[in-house]
Amino acid sequence: MSDIKKQASSLPDTPGVYFFKSGKELLYIGKATSLRDRAGSYFNSDLLETRSPLIQKMIEEADSVEHRETGSVLEALILERNLIKQKQPTYNTREKDNKSASYVIFTDEEFPQVKIVRGRELATTIDPDDVQASFGPYPSRRQLDTAREIIRKIFPYRGRKCTPASEKEGTKPCFSYQIGLCPGVCTGEVSADQYADTIENLSLFLNGKTAELKEKLTDDMKTTAGAKEFEHAQAIKERLFSLEHIDDVALIEAERVVGDQADLRLEGYDIAHLAGEDMVGAMVVLEDGYAKKSDYRKFIIKTVEGTNDPAALAEIVCRRLGHPEWPYPDVFVVDGGKAQRSAVLAELSDAGVDIPVVAVVKDDKHKPKAIIGPGRVIEGSRQQIMIANSESHRFAQSFHKQKRRKRFTG
Repeated sequence: MSDIKKQASSLPDTPGVYFFKSGKELLYIGKATSLRDRAGSYFNSDLLETRSPLIQKMIEEADSVEHRETGSVLEALILERNLIKQKQPTYNTREKDNKSASYVIFTDEEFPQVKIVRGRELATTIDPDDVQASFGPYPSRRQLDTAREIIRKIFPYRGRKCTPASEKEGTKPCFSYQIGLCPGVCTGEVSADQYADTIENLSLFLNGKTAELKEKLTDDMKTTAGAKEFEHAQAIKERLFSLEHIDDVALIEAERVVGDQADLRLEGYDIAHLAGEDMVGAMVVLEDGYAKKSDYRKFIIKTVEGTNDPAALAEIVCRRLGHPEWPYPDVFVVDGGKAQRSAVLAELSDAGVDIPVVAVVKDDKHKPKAIIGPGRVIEGSRQQIMIANSESHRFAQSFHKQKRRKRFTG
């Protein structure tokens, strides 16, 4: 252990990717803002508290650590994902199901959109014929969203609310165009061939081929300058400069928030009523540790009479599953005990959906006293589970009070 600890402490204080190995076997690949600090953190005294049992076991097996420097944290993020996909290190592949991770996709259109989707969506609800290319998986949606914002400033592309001028006469400039993030797809200022070149540049960057991308841009700049297209040549020069000086402070902050634990999408469910009257249900969404209120949903219970919370939960989960356009979560969190959890599991089983379900058991004062469900899920997501449960309870109670108030006031 002392030898590998010395190796870690001798790594450079720069962004990059590190590799833990046992002999010639590659155990784990990770990225870092500072290779020295990140690799060294695996040998701190608080390892048992800050790392998962899987990572603890990896460190016990590792006997060397190697590295590869990158020009920025953004490049480290992309290089890490591409190397993991290519080399399939033992502990990275065990760490997380790719269906829970996120991907960048290019839609198969004349002017492709660039979207971030969950692996489960890519595998189940998105038609493969609608996808031109995909990149990933990336375990942290928050980091990927931040990375996309940085990349889009270098290579502006069409947003989801941008309608190509070729598809509709009189198309108004989209908001992204007004702030410099759309190249003019909506105004007709960019041709399909020009836009395809942008997509090619994005593809090279997301594949980790930064050196090849810079060489291509340099050649493009010389060609356009030789053709006396000086404005175009200047734009390419500015992109080259941006690649050499990537401003990824926001990505560094996102890395600090995320740490080693892969982020999840959780759906929390609760039922609210007063002795069976005005029964309602609520669904809340926690994504990457934050409430995603745009995905919250309210349900008025339609098929259950009396105080039957398990049946009410089954109803709203059944109705929720009737919306395949809503991204599936990594974990379902229900308020209640074995009966509530069993009711939800039955609905998922009938629908052929294999997603873990946990239940937060309350005491007689409605205070959490236990979580039941798969131990590996609870162990890695206890705090997020409790937040999702608390938020679903708050949202359900608020909707219930609103419904009662409306009935009383007529």
